[in-house]
Amino acid sequence: MPFSENQSAEIRGIDWLAIVRILLAQVVVLLALTAAVVGYVNWSSDVAWKEFTGAGKPEASEPMHHSQSSTPVQRVKDEAPCTRRA
Repeated sequence: MPFSENQSAEIRGIDWLAIVRILLAQVVVLLALTAAVVGYVNWSSDVAWKEFTGAGKPEASEPMHHSQSSTPVQRVKDEAPCTRRA
């Protein structure tokens, strides 16, 4: 599409300032996302470590539940596995 006579020569050239602004905005967004991911990983690692180190200790505020049986679970013999129907 040809340029009309009303348009100046600046419009035809590359707008380097706009490119720099876009790149700067992308870098800022990338840094913000990186900080959010690093913060989340640190937080989740702390939670996981606390859960891991406290796994053998019962909590004082909760009563102990004996929901698990002391007898092992046995497989039922002569039973066909469930099949999926389409």
